[in-house]
Amino acid sequence: MKNYITIKDKIKKFNKKIEVSGDKSISIRCVLLASQAIGKSKIYNLLESDDVLNSLRSIKKLGIEYKKIKNYYEIYGFGISGFNTHKKTVINAGNSGTFARLILGLLVDSKNQIEVKGDQSLSKRDFSRITEPLSLFGANFFSEKKKLPLKITGTEFLRPIKYNEELGSAQCKSAVMLAALKTAGITKIKAKKSRNHTELLFRKLGVPIKIIKKANYDYIEVKGKYNFKGFEYHVPGDISSSSFFIVLTLLSRNSSLTIKNVNINNTRTGIIHILNKMNAKILFKNKRKMNGELISDILIKSRNRFKSINCPKKYNSSAIDEFLVIFLVAAKAEGVSTFSELDELNKKESPRLEIAINFLRKIGIKVIRNKNDIKIYGNPYLNLSGNYIIKNFMKDHRVMMMSTIAALTLGGKWKIYDASSSKTSFPEFFKIIKKLGANIF
Repeated sequence: MKNYITIKDKIKKFNKKIEVSGDKSISIRCVLLASQAIGKSKIYNLLESDDVLNSLRSIKKLGIEYKKIKNYYEIYGFGISGFNTHKKTVINAGNSGTFARLILGLLVDSKNQIEVKGDQSLSKRDFSRITEPLSLFGANFFSEKKKLPLKITGTEFLRPIKYNEELGSAQCKSAVMLAALKTAGITKIKAKKSRNHTELLFRKLGVPIKIIKKANYDYIEVKGKYNFKGFEYHVPGDISSSSFFIVLTLLSRNSSLTIKNVNINNTRTGIIHILNKMNAKILFKNKRKMNGELISDILIKSRNRFKSINCPKKYNSSAIDEFLVIFLVAAKAEGVSTFSELDELNKKESPRLEIAINFLRKIGIKVIRNKNDIKIYGNPYLNLSGNYIIKNFMKDHRVMMMSTIAALTLGGKWKIYDASSSKTSFPEFFKIIKKLGANIF
């Protein structure tokens, strides 16, 4: 069976309303925290991607039962020490860096050695940024070259720590916060600004947490050994998934789109701020709060002209997963767009910065790179007519979906491999894009 798609035509104009799948980052955190709750939790609109399904299968290996009932999942926890670990237990995180890193935070008290492994792509990523702070709690790690597979042996004599998170990584911060749940005493974290889904969930569950916000850092204190009860949670739509349709609409002629019920937490909306500075004029409608997260409908209309941007570094963390499609807009903008300090892009499922540069050059866009800074020389009249083959991108789901958006808006004939990689984060991607009128074979 083929694992590629072909696209020969641009998408025709559309005027639609859609909903995207549940937020992946929140879905994984809900699964993990439900596994630590006492009693039954109900999670609605849980993203049923490979990453989240791997999370569910993994907690089952650790003694936590779950089942799907109609439109929600029930997860049955036994408290913060409720994992039932066995010798030779192996956790397969698949492609999910979020799950692989966060689950380690919950295994710091494991009496038995647990092995955590991932797919070929995830096994190339550095895990020392997680194992080093978690080792301070008292856990022991064994791995070659600081990568997966790795083995963790916890301890019942956990000690609270002080931790400076300098990377702006929500995964690092969250792994430490989850480990702090297991620890008697107060863990203190100074964290560079990043996504705050874990903090909001802690507050919803009543976990003793103190947060002091400063300009560039948050100071977080977590008091451990607090048992919280099972909870209900409705996962909002994922802005990362929405980003593909936002850019599809912007680059299509005479089109408009409303994406309903999307999480627009300000730690996630860097893409909106960046695109609006480039003349996108994206609007929010029906804003409301759910579980501390800000939810809204997003209104987008196609634009004929885009401005170049000197992208402020303050948006890097909140747009890290969306830069691939932002680069497509920069390719159509007037003038030269600059982006700086994008080293985190090369620490994702693939070396995304390198792949993005090669992609832009493939479609005729001049790009100059200086270490982790790039300049994109836009062409407002960009219209492709050649043949393009996209492969060898380590099955990175976001590279594949970005390529699909480029094919549907820029012209040319395309063959894009590893189409099934969308199941990693967004299994409904092709269903929705065909609903908008795309011809994909």
